[in-house]
Amino acid sequence: MIKIEAIPILQDNYVWAIHDADRAILIDPGAAAPILAWLKNRDMRVRAILLTHHHHDHVGGIAQLIDGTSIPVYGPARGAAKTIPVSDEQTLTFDDMGLIFKVLDTPGHTLDHVCYVAQVEAGDDMHLFSGDTLFSCGCGRLFEGSPEEMHRSLSRLAQLPGNTRVYCAHEYTLANIAFALEVEPENAALHTRHMEALALRKLGQPTLPVLLGTECNTNPFLRCELNDVIVAASQHVGKALSPGAETFAAVRAWKDEA
Repeated sequence: MIKIEAIPILQDNYVWAIHDADRAILIDPGAAAPILAWLKNRDMRVRAILLTHHHHDHVGGIAQLIDGTSIPVYGPARGAAKTIPVSDEQTLTFDDMGLIFKVLDTPGHTLDHVCYVAQVEAGDDMHLFSGDTLFSCGCGRLFEGSPEEMHRSLSRLAQLPGNTRVYCAHEYTLANIAFALEVEPENAALHTRHMEALALRKLGQPTLPVLLGTECNTNPFLRCELNDVIVAASQHVGKALSPGAETFAAVRAWKDEA
C-alpha cells in the first residue's frame, strides 16, 4: 500500500515521501539529515528523487542522499548535478511501485518550475505535488517569471479535478490565510479553512494536503476572474482592473507588500 508522508526540514519546508513498505520517492529534498533519519527509522531506501525547481531549499540534500548510489534524480535541467531533465506532459513510471507521475510545466516562481501529478492507488484521487507554484491560500513569489506566466500556470492547475489533493513545499498556510482575508474578508469558505488550519497547527500537524476544490474556494490567486477579488484588487491599486492576469499581478504585488 502506498502512503504519502511529510518530512519537515529547514524552517518550514516539507519533503513529500511517497512510499510503500521499504521504498520512497522523495519530492524536493532540501536537506539530507532529517530525511536520512526518517529513512533509517523506517528501514527504508530511496527509490527516486523528483525536483520541482532548482532553489537550494529544494535540492540541498541531494548530493548526500545519492552519494555512492544509482538513485535517479528527475527534474528541470537546472535542478542539481546528475538531474535527468523532464519535459511538459512527460510521464515518469515506476512499475515496481505501481506509480506514474505526469509532469506539468508551471513557470512563474522560476522559469523552469514543474509540478507532478500522480494517482497512487487504482481509483484513488489525484495527488498534485506543487512545489512553490501553488501554496494553500497562496502562490510562490515571481523570482523569474512574469505575472502572466504564473497566472497561466495556476489556471492550468486549477483545471485538475476538485478532489485532487495538493501537496505544497512549504507550511505557509496561516500567513497566506491572513493575507487572503484582507482580499476577501467575507469569504465564508476561507474562514472555515482558517479554523481548520489553526486546529491542525495547534496539534503540530501539517495543514496539507488540501483539496484543490478548497483552494479554488479560498485562494485569491486562483480567484482572479471573480468579482470580489477583482474589486478588492482594483480598490487597492486605485484603478479598475481586468479579470485574470491583470488582477493576479495586482494581488501578487499586494501580497509582496504585506
